[in-house]
Amino acid sequence: MNELCTDMGFVNLNKYGEELCGDHVEIAPVEDKLTVMVLADGLGSGVKASILSTLTAKIISTMMANFLTVEDCVDTIAAILPICKERQIAYSTFTIIRIADNQNAEIIQYDNPHVILLRHGKNFDYPKTAEIIEDSSTGEDLFTGRKTIYRTRIELHEDDTFIAMTDGAIHAGMGQSFNFGWQRENVIAFMEGIYNREYTAKTLSTMLLDKCYSLYNGKPGDDTTICTVKIRRRQPINLLAGPPLNPADVPKMMGLFFSKEGKHIVCGGTTSALAAEFLRKPLETGIPRYTDPDIPPTAKIRGVDLVTEGVVTIHKVLEYAQDYIGDNGSYAQWNAGRDGASEIARLLFEEATDINLYVGKAVNPAHQNSDLPVPFSLKMRLIDELADCLKQMGKKVKVSYF
Repeated sequence: MNELCTDMGFVNLNKYGEELCGDHVEIAPVEDKLTVMVLADGLGSGVKASILSTLTAKIISTMMANFLTVEDCVDTIAAILPICKERQIAYSTFTIIRIADNQNAEIIQYDNPHVILLRHGKNFDYPKTAEIIEDSSTGEDLFTGRKTIYRTRIELHEDDTFIAMTDGAIHAGMGQSFNFGWQRENVIAFMEGIYNREYTAKTLSTMLLDKCYSLYNGKPGDDTTICTVKIRRRQPINLLAGPPLNPADVPKMMGLFFSKEGKHIVCGGTTSALAAEFLRKPLETGIPRYTDPDIPPTAKIRGVDLVTEGVVTIHKVLEYAQDYIGDNGSYAQWNAGRDGASEIARLLFEEATDINLYVGKAVNPAHQNSDLPVPFSLKMRLIDELADCLKQMGKKVKVSYF
């Protein structure tokens, strides 16, 4: 396994007045060797478009992950997708990005706006080969109007950032802010202007979608989806929460935790005291400073990157995580916050690629207080749910219980 990894994040808007989005993103990871992302835009909008795009994305991602050809995928889609009664055609446009060993990418594009590649934060004009795919039995073009598929193979560099989108992005502002919509070159200029190599794929997608929503004046005229794929260096983060069930296991737990490469987060008062004792450093609490009245203040231990309270803080981090894998509406809150939960969120969501969770199963008598917003009995479930959210973000997560 090389030192690079693939970070993916997507967000979408429904067409104004529609309950379902007609776009669909499917990501199919295959161990550490291959990752396939498919962005499909179903014909029309609403339920029909949602069915078309979901079928297309799921079929293509499964077949491409199993090394079938795009010709096989297109044959299957043409045979399976329902026919539109109005237009007498059955298709969904799609964009495929297949990443192999985090070193090479294959991009296949059919009728979606072309993928933008930012290299060193600037637009990179990658090569494209045009192909017409014909039905294997009849020799006829599968798509009305002889549509062309564009194929690209490219060697990857660290921080390469691919931005895939549906046509709702380039239609944003049509007839309002712009006569002919927000063109691809406008999107490129915007992304170059906001680019920061520290931003995650999800953050970049969110920022671009927020701009589209603004151009639509809050009433999107089309389903709009942004999916960003970023090649980044692996960054491990380690989090310790709770003392071990057996006090004799404290040296083992602390030794394993602090021996891990990467930044270290310690959560919980008792856990912090044990960590300070293990490191033979003072636990500095000082005068409590509540940057958020709902989140307990942080502390300091030399040799530890972040020291926070336990269960209440982790519960807030879980809320942020659940929002992050959805529409990421709380991004501005935790990105700017200086409380413990916000700082943990930034480390886990934005910095980390590989996360090691060390969880002690000892019952803390202080947590038996019925006034606590999060009963201690839920502690294990909180950790399990947080780990699941982190996995959905594409993180490699390992949980060790003591």
